[in-house]
Amino acid sequence: MGAGLVGSTFAYSLMISGLAPEIVLIDVDREKCVAEAMDLNHGLPFVRPTIVRAGDYPDCRDAEIIVLTAGAAQKPGETRLELVKKNAAIMEDIVARIVSYTQRAMLLVVSNPVDVLTYVALKRSGFPPNLVMGSGTLLDSARFRYLLSHHCGIDSRNVHAYVIGEHGDSEVPAWSRVNIAGTPMETYCTLCGRGCGQQVRDRLFEQVKDSAYHIIERKGATYYAISLALVRIVESVLRNEHSVLTVSSLLNDYYGVDDVCLSVPTVVDRSGIVKVIQSPLSDLEIERFQQSAAVLKQAINELED
Repeated sequence: MGAGLVGSTFAYSLMISGLAPEIVLIDVDREKCVAEAMDLNHGLPFVRPTIVRAGDYPDCRDAEIIVLTAGAAQKPGETRLELVKKNAAIMEDIVARIVSYTQRAMLLVVSNPVDVLTYVALKRSGFPPNLVMGSGTLLDSARFRYLLSHHCGIDSRNVHAYVIGEHGDSEVPAWSRVNIAGTPMETYCTLCGRGCGQQVRDRLFEQVKDSAYHIIERKGATYYAISLALVRIVESVLRNEHSVLTVSSLLNDYYGVDDVCLSVPTVVDRSGIVKVIQSPLSDLEIERFQQSAAVLKQAINELED
């Protein structure tokens, strides 16, 4: 849903992956939607067979997953939360149209601010909570892993690290859960000898948190990495993988946090959200996670006023 930079790049990545037998693009700009589908179709001889076409809301009737990328783009210097009112209105309109054709598809929200809009999509759709999720901090966690791998000189696939909370300025790095090839970070640092004190950690995480701002400032939008993150979520659903991903979903009594959509390690399979994993966190991480929840609660309350 949405054939802008994120939506069209995701469709391209999904087509290459071979995961989906049919990909339907829906966008308010019909001509652009048709052009994107045409361009993708011209690449079909080079990938595994699939169907790619421009469609409309009635096509939601048979969809397994509806990926919502539509919304106003984040401008240079603008925070994700500053997008909330205009994109919430867009989300409410889209979801109202979707539910007139299906009540069983999975909704994957990507538009920002993703946590607030995931909550809006859940409440507006009336779908069970397991069928509504946001891309959350999956990309933030990937950035965290990449920067740690670069610092430590280790393949990022052997670095396991999570960013939890809001996909935004109040997000929280779960340093206490970081491990490299199964070795806790604290232990690995003593073996490595390169040094990773608090200043280094703070600098690394500032880079994680501010990555999108720098990319938007330089080229206008982020779309490559998030499209791959979306393919990863879709893969876990369609292949019933039971993968642990930091997607955004409705939390209840998670370290005292209730009735808000936030990202934590979550098991995802064909049924959607299977369960959230309440990993042990340090006292400071719990406090910051609760503060992140409070930020989003305030944004939701302001939206409802």
